[in-house]
Amino acid sequence: MRVFCAIIRVIALSYVVTRLVLLDAFAIEPVTVGWRAARERMVQSAIIGAGIKDPRVIQAMGDTLRHEFMALRYRANAYYDMALPIGAGQTISSPFIVAYMTESLDPQLQDRVLEVGTGSGYQAAVLSPLVNEIYSIEIVESLGMRAKRTLRRLGYENIQVKIGDGFSGWPEHAPFDKIIVTCSPEQVPQPLVDQLKQGGSLIIPVGQRYQQTLYLFTKKDGKLVSRELRPTLFVPMTGVAEDSREHLVELPFSSVVNGDFEASVEKQVLPGWYYQRQWEIVSEENAPQGNHYITFCNVTAGRPSRALQGFAVDGRKIQSIQLSAWVRYQDVRSGGNREQLPMIAISLYDVERRDLGHRWLGPWEGTADWHSVTKKIRIPVQAREGILRVGLFGATGKISLDALQMKSFSR
Repeated sequence: MRVFCAIIRVIALSYVVTRLVLLDAFAIEPVTVGWRAARERMVQSAIIGAGIKDPRVIQAMGDTLRHEFMALRYRANAYYDMALPIGAGQTISSPFIVAYMTESLDPQLQDRVLEVGTGSGYQAAVLSPLVNEIYSIEIVESLGMRAKRTLRRLGYENIQVKIGDGFSGWPEHAPFDKIIVTCSPEQVPQPLVDQLKQGGSLIIPVGQRYQQTLYLFTKKDGKLVSRELRPTLFVPMTGVAEDSREHLVELPFSSVVNGDFEASVEKQVLPGWYYQRQWEIVSEENAPQGNHYITFCNVTAGRPSRALQGFAVDGRKIQSIQLSAWVRYQDVRSGGNREQLPMIAISLYDVERRDLGHRWLGPWEGTADWHSVTKKIRIPVQAREGILRVGLFGATGKISLDALQMKSFSR
């Protein structure tokens, strides 16, 4: 009996030690092989693989500890290319969009940068080794104070954070060489234009709640010259910017934009959709609807091939959504697991942008000609918004979609 008890104690002690080692490995960076490997995979797939070329930006993305800027319960997803909640209805942007905005801004070592929307502090941390000074503003006090503590703990010395409405900028430290805005107003705030240097650059998502465009502006002769970059989806700029919106109507539900894929495609940008990867619009007279449809194609297992779109859905008023489309697929094989197969998926979020789970139509595998698919999805009462996701999701092969629609049913 004593021998048996001794064996049990050894096993229990071994388990405790193993757990402590594992927890320590995910809490302290110097002994963390897991975090470092996860960052390297992220950089290869979501940064370099998605088209980021600036070696300085790639290095900054690889060096910045994204998991340190989010709550423990979300850290397992820290190095996936996805936005995650940080509290107060705000999110930490996906790694690709952080890298893309940073690269587009073309940061230089002598630059003084204004950031509107500190959030978790992650974007400022990525910029830190690339510029001279960063002045970052956060309207939500709890987020701003937490970001300040995180940045101080991690040793970032060239970032100053203040609590305030970013609409007004930070005039005491103006003019700025560069301005980066990580939340979306309907129009560019005039104080930011005033505080930008002549020849300086401003990157900002502008538009309505679920249909926004990321712009890069250059200031010439006191005015902004715009360059349209890509469709995107950011949390709205609150405060003065939100109060002055002309299109402030909150809808219980918003349907799919460009779900028939008939809108003109310019500069390889798909109207109405964002985070677009490996797609083409095909023109064909016998398309299921109209004369065009979208095709996603991927030959490397695990590589993204997709398009996303945000939409409003108020679960207090909407009981269910009917999701329908025409699909065709060819030689589709899983990218490695059941989740890496083509589907039409809906992700739902509550008022704090916490994940309420995923619903989907599909998945599909193999080869099949055009056919109609439909599914009715129940909406939880807590839901306030959703993201529609279409594509191969890491699978290989081809899938074509047309006549993609969502129809709501009231409670």
